[in-house]
Amino acid sequence: MYNATLTSKGQTTIPKEVREGLGLQPHDQLNFTLMDDGTVIMRAKRRSLKDLAGLAGYKGKPIPVEQLKVPRGG
Repeated sequence: MYNATLTSKGQTTIPKEVREGLGLQPHDQLNFTLMDDGTVIMRAKRRSLKDLAGLAGYKGKPIPVEQLKVPRGG
């Protein structure tokens, strides 16, 4: 078990052993989920859009992200 201290600004440092164990790098995003029993689940979000390429099963020619059309809400 590792301990950290919360600052008056709500900030903390993730212990080095935890950062290394999760492979965290600067600018990685962390997602926190608060469970009903008070348990907190922390997940490192390190995937980029490029990591998801091919998941939808699209078999056509690759389309650059810049050319994708995003529908407008409304």
